Amino acid sequence: MSDYKSIIGKPIKFVTTNLDNDQAEGQIWYNSTTGEFKNAIISEAWSSSGSLITPRRQAAGAGTQTAGLAFGGENTSTAFLANTEEYNGSGYSTGGDLGTARTLLWGCGTQTAGLAFGGNSGSDLNNTEEYDGSSWTAGGALSVARRYLSGTGIQTAGLAFGGFRTSPAGNVDSTEEYDGSSWTAGGALNTATRGSGQAGTQTAALSAGGVPASPTTQTEEYNGTSWTIVNSMNTARGYLAGAGTQDAALVFGGFAPPQTTATEGYDGTTWENKPSLATARNSLTGAGTKTAAVTSGGSPVGPTGSLTEEFTRSVNLVTNDSWSAGGNLGTGRYNAAGCGLQTAAIAFGGKASPGVTADTEQYNGTSWTEVSNLNTARQKLAGCGVQTTALAFGGNTGSLTADTEEWNGSSWSEQNNLSTATDSLAGAGTQTAGLAFGGLSPSATGVTEEYDGTSWTTSPGSLNTARDRLAGCGTQTAALAFGGEPSTGATEEYNGTTWSEQNDMGTARQRLAAAGDQTAALAMGGQPGAALVEKYDGTSWSTSVSMTLSSQHALAGGGTQSSGIAFTGNPDTDSTEEFTAGTSVLNIKTISTS
Repeated sequence: MSDYKSIIGKPIKFVTTNLDNDQAEGQIWYNSTTGEFKNAIISEAWSSSGSLITPRRQAAGAGTQTAGLAFGGENTSTAFLANTEEYNGSGYSTGGDLGTARTLLWGCGTQTAGLAFGGNSGSDLNNTEEYDGSSWTAGGALSVARRYLSGTGIQTAGLAFGGFRTSPAGNVDSTEEYDGSSWTAGGALNTATRGSGQAGTQTAALSAGGVPASPTTQTEEYNGTSWTIVNSMNTARGYLAGAGTQDAALVFGGFAPPQTTATEGYDGTTWENKPSLATARNSLTGAGTKTAAVTSGGSPVGPTGSLTEEFTRSVNLVTNDSWSAGGNLGTGRYNAAGCGLQTAAIAFGGKASPGVTADTEQYNGTSWTEVSNLNTARQKLAGCGVQTTALAFGGNTGSLTADTEEWNGSSWSEQNNLSTATDSLAGAGTQTAGLAFGGLSPSATGVTEEYDGTSWTTSPGSLNTARDRLAGCGTQTAALAFGGEPSTGATEEYNGTTWSEQNDMGTARQRLAAAGDQTAALAMGGQPGAALVEKYDGTSWSTSVSMTLSSQHALAGGGTQSSGIAFTGNPDTDSTEEFTAGTSVLNIKTISTS
């Protein structure tokens, strides 16, 4: 033990429970409860995170793993994007648009002091824009208009290098330095190239790979004056991304060809292979550090354009938000209602070939079981409560209905009707304190009704935005309404008397499902953007990992923000998906004494 202390500088601790934080790194401790020596193991890995709101490739990134930016780029429907998205470490929310929509640009800086430069919007650009955390303003122009360029640094000390220009056509070797207002010439790259990976600062930068003629492994270091060729990467590639500093860099993805998952770390002298990206792609964004990086989007834009991955080197085992398949329902359907928890849900009603259904099923976390049917078969209804005490109300039997039924865990019983026959409405609350809002009756409405376990009364407070096909969650005195038709991202909170407008969802949509409560909600699926998932924190929305089944809309759901469930959907879907929030736990290893 004395040798360990003299070498490591830390004594072996005697504890009754394992250490549980980053201070465990580099330590050995003795757990007197289990009679075992323990230590924490450092691991490195990529893991999936919240999707981009707008899928894209050839965009730019900036910031850190917990406060990042993605801006510009293109996708299959829009050649030049102006959209900016802000990343909070788990998902994206909408930021201010670029002044000039563009693709093939580059960026640097932070989430609240970002820099965008170069790119293409039909012709090569020298435009520079500065971001203050909410909006972009024009900065000084590059001397050389170009696309496929690289860069690094901060808003007041940025660096742009390499790229491709149209006239005269070809790769460029020029480097330019930004002082917060204007660009001046720096030292030229040794090899003119486009699409290289990058890291570092204005006075200590790194250019890795790229396409001088074909993908290369060449690496160059910049000292603020000139570039020097240093040790090469292991994998030749272009259109890759990078993060970190000159002597602690991480590069990832790219086109080799084909697209690659390769990740490498640089220590200032040599390159080392690191765990690969989960999804091969090029023309992706990069931000963060060598030990905590984030990337999003990329080409081919179809399968990869919205994907986000985080690279983490830590003594913690990190898992990000994820979806997994659950058991299939006995009756495939859509426009159904549901409520309950991920391990104790209930689904009822809906439309199933050849028409509306009264079918009711219960979920135990693994499989669905058919139980007693609703008394009135219908679709486009709403529900609230839990698996053993649920409430079903409204809907369409072929015509609008106000019918209300209570579930006692074994059968449904007729109760007093809604004041107004309505379908495509939303619900929240419990069987004895329910809430119904929005819907068609027969046009879009904002009417809100409260149920006391016996009868419904109309609330004096109506939704500010009348709509149908919306989602809702929460309680009778703290409810949340979001989305709906006409296609909207409008979000409102109910306090038991009135509705107040809040920040909109990132993506306007209808026919979606909800989980959680007023301060911690999930918006799942919907139309359009059927796979998209967003989280609400009581103030604003940000994206999470997308659902597996991208065709799902007109679905039902339940559970909590950390443990949600979505089921049914169009057309006649019998599938179930379960959402699990990410975790971070110490990676503890038992040291063998044998």
